[in-house]
Amino acid sequence: MASSRTTRALVFLTVLVAAVGFDQGSKAWARTLPVPAHCETEDLIARDCAGIPQPVIAGYWDWELAMNSGAAFSSFASFAGSTGTQVILSLIAALALIGIGIAAARTRPEERVKRVAFALIAGGALGNLIDRIHQGAVTDFVRWHIHDHMWPIFNVADSALLIGVVLLVVDRALAHRRNTRGRAAPA
Repeated sequence: MASSRTTRALVFLTVLVAAVGFDQGSKAWARTLPVPAHCETEDLIARDCAGIPQPVIAGYWDWELAMNSGAAFSSFASFAGSTGTQVILSLIAALALIGIGIAAARTRPEERVKRVAFALIAGGALGNLIDRIHQGAVTDFVRWHIHDHMWPIFNVADSALLIGVVLLVVDRALAHRRNTRGRAAPA
């Protein structure tokens, strides 16, 4: 039993550390993306300037440095300029990390997908929390768009969060389907 619990914890931590590592490494690279002359981090946070888009797939995908004082996918950024808001967002992230860790620890051995999903969500939350603490805002750099229609700019942590949530939803739907079929099966 202890070996199984240790293995489950090790898988959770490995996925979490990998998500944070990819996130922080990609953000360190993103902070080297070009910005206009005299545009500093504080200017990016205040949205007084923006990074210079670097096309990956012209018309659809750019690398573009942005500093996000809001939440995932730049949501609530217009409300998030104050230090108080940054503290609140950081506290929410810290509490969420604790809750996710508890939920992951309570998963059954066969709930591998759920554990990986929790690890991705925790990794994404921790990656953005690290930025918020060190930079005062989150580094975003992935810009998807269809010509002039822009998707909110995001980062690897946001992607990990989204993938983790999708995995939880799919896992729950499949579990519900299995349970429904199990009850409907003739005896």
